[in-house]
Amino acid sequence: MTVRPAVGDPLRPCPACPCWAYAGAPACPHCAALVDALVEEGWREHVTASFGDLSPGEQRDVARMVADEPHRHDWRVFDAALDRLACSGCGARLGLGPLDCAPCEVAHGNRYAAIETDRPGVPPGNEHAVRVNVSVVRRPHLTSPQELLARRLLLPLLLVGELPSTAEAQHFSTALKAAAARAGASALTRDPSILLTDPALTAVVAAGPYPHLFGPAPR
Repeated sequence: MTVRPAVGDPLRPCPACPCWAYAGAPACPHCAALVDALVEEGWREHVTASFGDLSPGEQRDVARMVADEPHRHDWRVFDAALDRLACSGCGARLGLGPLDCAPCEVAHGNRYAAIETDRPGVPPGNEHAVRVNVSVVRRPHLTSPQELLARRLLLPLLLVGELPSTAEAQHFSTALKAAAARAGASALTRDPSILLTDPALTAVVAAGPYPHLFGPAPR
């Protein structure tokens, strides 16, 4: 079963939170599992095609090889490899430790040397945008709540092949962060649609290319 949506697929509501599927991560366990599954799907395909069935220990051996050669592997394969390795500095999954952990920061920086191949039918740069937003959502402790919210809301659209222009994305992000600041920290909950009570943000979303960005109609 393919986890990743196909280009042109409709957005799917999450059965466990008010957002589109994937957009509730990391707070929504269902959405967080979907985001992790994107990475795991790439790993399974790589291991099956290259090695067949491997034990967990053998998979860790492969993960060490992949971690040393990010430029030779798809970004999902590289991220999944790091997930299988413990950091020598902090003990967390490699690349997911605190900002002051040097080995994790080196591993995280290496993520962007991995291969990002746009799928047929998407605007150039879509895969890079998917890759960045997945990285932010899976490392929520290393970004601001406002930036995390903007990234996770856009992720479902990116996965089905959309790509806002740089100007559109910056305009939305600026409006969203301003609305969140006016509403206070309590507004950054699992249901971000409450921010649409802010007239300025509502106007930006309504005038933009993705008026249903905040999720499906109430159900």
